[in-house]
Formats: sequence, structure tokens, C-alpha cells
Amino acid sequence: MEKVILVTGANSGIGLALCERLLYEDSQLQLCLACRNMQRAEAARSALLTSHPDAQIDLLHLDVGSVRSVLHAAHKVKASNVVKMFATAEGLLTQQDRVNKDGLQEVFATNLFGHFVLVRELDSILCQAGQTSRVVWTSSSNARRSAFSLDDVQHRLGTEPYASSKYASDLISLALNRHNNSQGLYSSVICPGLVMTNLTYGILPSFFWTLIMPIMYLIRIFTNTFTLTPHNGAGALHSLFLKKTESLDPRAKYHSLTSGMGSNYTQPRQMDIDDDMSEALYVKLLEMEKSARKRLKEEDDNKQAYKKYLNQTE
Repeated sequence: MEKVILVTGANSGIGLALCERLLYEDSQLQLCLACRNMQRAEAARSALLTSHPDAQIDLLHLDVGSVRSVLHAAHKVKASNVVKMFATAEGLLTQQDRVNKDGLQEVFATNLFGHFVLVRELDSILCQAGQTSRVVWTSSSNARRSAFSLDDVQHRLGTEPYASSKYASDLISLALNRHNNSQGLYSSVICPGLVMTNLTYGILPSFFWTLIMPIMYLIRIFTNTFTLTPHNGAGALHSLFLKKTESLDPRAKYHSLTSGMGSNYTQPRQMDIDDDMSEALYVKLLEMEKSARKRLKEEDDNKQAYKKYLNQTE
């Protein structure tokens, strides 16, 4: 069966590095780059085709922070019937947050809810008899139970939206396995380690990183979580691609690690999660999805009614 892989955030950083590594592994697979900025997506596609001229690479406009964009992109995917494997890329690396146009907290929507709706909307493709599909969530070592609350899943009242959203992705991965393994859909979680991407460089002035990078490489002698480059950070994603889906531990987070000598390897580590909390979050997200769909339908109905009114008054 031909492998088709959809990667969100694929125009830079870990997402683009993953695409490069996957094409080196299997040049016959079909890649779908799902990105918010289509100009950067085109540039990424051109770069990949330069080193892999025969690669099959499609582009999909997708802003996972917008429910409408997610549903529209999922509709296009279902119409073309292309997805059999789904891998997430990176979310927001900043602790700053704001409310988006859907009325949702932006970090929550981008890192978790948009991807959850996308998986749900692609259920008819991902859960087909006789095939195995997988979802891979990019989490973080910063995902902590203490930062997450079921009473505030969007983290409106907290100060650690990134840590909260990443812990929530750990929980949802477990819930997806419980609900969908029998239908052939499996979910896994990875951690890329500390990676220097465009988002990371944007946090502090560029001269600071120029000064600090030699020190960071030195620190890597003592801690293997300093993967530093997107290529190294994509190691766990690449490793999971090579493994049988059914063999992966649903309660483990697969970490990209780099030794002091620069050798890359992947190591599973048990997550601090439980079934009850993951199921409670799953139910809450289903309710939020239902409300979001209802709101979008009302908006569309109002637009149609207004257009009809304008046509009648002309």
C-alpha cells in the first residue's frame, strides 16, 4: 500500500526536517505539506524537489488555529482521499497567548484542538477496514500535569498555555488509542528535545543565540535532550515511521535524543497520564467540537440569508 503522509507546519523547522528525512528513507511515498503560509509552503516544496526531483509532494492550505480552516482542509483531503498517515509538527514555543477569531485560546487551538478536529473530520479515511493509520503528536518535555486543569482546558486562567496544551496532547493520544485502535487508527507522542527553529530564534535577539550556541553544544555533553537542530529533533518522528504501528507503547512518549558526540537515537519514556483524565478531556473536546460546528453553521446560514435578502432587494 502506498504511504501517504500529511505533515502540519511542514514549511520550516522540525516539520520540514521530517519531510526531508522521510523522502531519503522512501522516495516513493506521497507527502502532503499542510501549512498556513502557502508562499513558504511553495518554497519548502521547491527545496524538497531540488534534492528529490521525483518526489510526490502536494500542498494543503491549513491553519490549525482556525476551526473553519481545519474543516475546509479536511473536506479537500476527503475529496481527494489522500491521507493514510498523519504527523503533527510544531506548535507555539512562546508562553504568550490570546483569543483567536473562533473565541478560543490560540495556543490551545493551534497545539491541540485544531488537530483534534482534523483527525475527527478525517475519521472516514483514517479508520478504514483492512488498513492501519497513525497520528503522531509532537509534544514536549515541558508537558506537565501541574500545568493542566480539566476545569480550564484552554488555560484561560493560567500562565503556562504551552505546557498545558502539550500535556493535553499526551492525554488525547491515549484517548484516541482507546477509542480507535479497534478501527485501525493508532496514536503516538514524540518529544523533539530542545530544537533551535525560527520560532525559537524569534524569542530573543539573534546576537544572543550567536553567543550562546557554543555553550549549548557544550551542555549537550551532559544532557542528551539538547538536539538543537531540526534534523535531530525529527529523529523520533523518523524512528516511529520505521516501526510497526501496533508495536508502539500508547503510554510512552518517544524522545529525540542526541549524545555529546552528536549521535542521534530515540528513547521511549512513560508519560504521567491516566485513563480517567484522558477520557474526561476527550469528552470535553467532543462537546467543544460540536459547539464550534454549530456556530460555523449558524454563521454560514446567516451569510446565505443575507445574500438572499440582497438579491431580493435588487
